[in-house]
Amino acid sequence: MSEESKRRHFFISHHHKDDGQVSKLTELLNGRGYDVRNSSVRMKPENQKRMAENRVSDKVIERILRMKISWAGTTVVLIGKDTHTRPWVNWEIDQANEQGKRIVGVYIRGGTEADIPSSLEKYGHAIVNWNTDSIMNAIDGKNIFQTPDGSPRLPPNKGGSLNC
Repeated sequence: MSEESKRRHFFISHHHKDDGQVSKLTELLNGRGYDVRNSSVRMKPENQKRMAENRVSDKVIERILRMKISWAGTTVVLIGKDTHTRPWVNWEIDQANEQGKRIVGVYIRGGTEADIPSSLEKYGHAIVNWNTDSIMNAIDGKNIFQTPDGSPRLPPNKGGSLNC
């Protein structure tokens, strides 16, 4: 596989408390020979406070995020405790969907199915556990749906049917 074919451009949507997991994900994939390029926004709490104090508008933030999502080939959503409560995470997923991006959810340690953001349930192409092969298969186009322990789960909101 050539260098170019192993390069991946991601926007990693996450709760700011999970910033460390962004680095762990890129290290995990880079350790397997992938060249991960990440355009996500990681901001220290003091910078968030400064933005709020300077009243940086939501429109400015949206413009920046829209450009970063546009650059990426895939939006990866880290699913951790309280991810589902973050309005910006849902906005980022909605924006990725509007731009036609592949959207992949990845459970981090402690993440549960209850932590899946509503927009990921609605638009996600795959949701996988923290496993390099599962993550890369999902990013590379396999529509895999798993629980945090890697067991199969039904795809959310995909109109599946059950035989009784």
